[in-house]
Amino acid sequence: MRHGGQILVDQLRLHGVRRVFSVPGESFLAALDGLYDAGIDNIVGRQEGGVAMMAEAYGKLTGQPGVAFVTRGPGATNASAGLHVARQDSTPLVMFVGQVRRADRDREGFQEVDYTRMFAPLVKWVAEVNQTDRLPEYIARAFHVATSGRPGPVVLALPEDMLSATADVPDRAPQTAPVTLDLTTTAATLTHWLSGFERPLIIAGGPHWSPQAAADLQSFADNHTLPVALGFRRQDYMDNRHRCYAGDLNVGLNPALGDVVRQADALLVLGSRLGDIETQGFTLIDPHAPHCAIAHVHADADEIAHVFPADLAVTAKAPDLLAALADQPATGTGWPDWTRQARAAYDGWRTPQTTPGDVKLEAVIKHLSDTLPEDAILTNGAGNYAAFLHRYYVFKSHGTQLAPTSGSMGYGFPAAISASLEHPGRTVVCLAGDGCFQMTLNELSTAAQHGATPIVIVVNNGRYGTIRMHQEKTYPGRVSGTMLANPDFAALARSYGGYGETVRHTDDFAPAFTRAQNSGTFAVIDLIVDEDALSPTLTLSGLARG
Repeated sequence: MRHGGQILVDQLRLHGVRRVFSVPGESFLAALDGLYDAGIDNIVGRQEGGVAMMAEAYGKLTGQPGVAFVTRGPGATNASAGLHVARQDSTPLVMFVGQVRRADRDREGFQEVDYTRMFAPLVKWVAEVNQTDRLPEYIARAFHVATSGRPGPVVLALPEDMLSATADVPDRAPQTAPVTLDLTTTAATLTHWLSGFERPLIIAGGPHWSPQAAADLQSFADNHTLPVALGFRRQDYMDNRHRCYAGDLNVGLNPALGDVVRQADALLVLGSRLGDIETQGFTLIDPHAPHCAIAHVHADADEIAHVFPADLAVTAKAPDLLAALADQPATGTGWPDWTRQARAAYDGWRTPQTTPGDVKLEAVIKHLSDTLPEDAILTNGAGNYAAFLHRYYVFKSHGTQLAPTSGSMGYGFPAAISASLEHPGRTVVCLAGDGCFQMTLNELSTAAQHGATPIVIVVNNGRYGTIRMHQEKTYPGRVSGTMLANPDFAALARSYGGYGETVRHTDDFAPAFTRAQNSGTFAVIDLIVDEDALSPTLTLSGLARG
């Protein structure tokens, strides 16, 4: 006989879980008891939103479901931000939520929420486990759903009396991986299909990627001299230095890359949903009448033709098909002129544009790009500051970018903690706006407690810069709700036992960053940037002049 918490934890071990992220609550004491000597790291966070984002980042890094434990009511609602990231980013995640006793359900008991209704639009599957002896069944299904098809988050609600009750039930082994079908014929069909067009373009993104998949994409593009554009915040899916790399389809899109998409007469979409951001609000490609032929490859059949009609539809994981595509022999010379045109669009976009002020963020990013190890992990949340990173940083290997395609502020720092714990020997750098960082900077305590050593670069302009930009465009001169009162970020880092330094001139950044790297602990560099520098191409004064 085992109590439910022990059954749950034994199931986690069977599924290979090495680390969980949690904020403790009395609603799942039995699960905490099960974790006591289980050999599973329990990373205790300071707020459930940060915890869920740490678990999501773990899922992105490893391809295995991140696991989070949060308590009922406020804990669950706080965690919903991380679940939204996992859903829109197609990241496998399993979150366990404490629940009131079964006998008290539907009485609006203390912190009671109907999670099956609350989380239904945010996750792939949500259920409440009301029988202790069914825990192995539910948990096995949760891990399977989180990783099958289009990966995503799953929530299991756990009534506290169910979790503390005992049962004699066998464990349930994880679902065996499905057999990968031979995709050689499919790869040959797609290669032949591409040969019938003058300006084909690959768009790669979505889940399931690995270093091998990135290498296969590069090989396929190289063998056939095909240009490749990567999806929003998927810039590490291909070495950006490669001759076939044409840039990324992001919020601040390179206009020249937009022209490449418009000129393309065929798109081979590998893993991407071809969503809102990649298509610039569905304007680069008309969902009703696309200007080009589309071959769509996705692991979830429901995502194919969800928005855009597909001339060819392949239900498969993009990396599985790429393994077959990489072996396809070249047919002819490929598209060298078209590929050079697409590459030139990227090269021109990377030429830095000078911004106002004593700290040039474009120079800071270039320094990082030129000097960081190729396996350094870069994280960020949301804000105009991220446009500098996406535009000027050259990603060189897979597994080096952690950023929310959902556009969630506050994501970068929890993700950096998770990355540092998973890869303690690698450099982890979080770029965050002052508003973005303040949403989750309480996790400095988590970094200190668990030995994470990310370096945070806070882009400090004293405002919600992105919103101020839109405000100035829409309601010029009427500043409302976008100013920030900031702490001394460097002093705050030192108060938690980390390294902190303030930088006010570009030339001072490189030595400050070196000192942060050599500190042996987590670090915060407070980068004081000019309030006039809104983005790589826009200034506040320029907008004000109209």
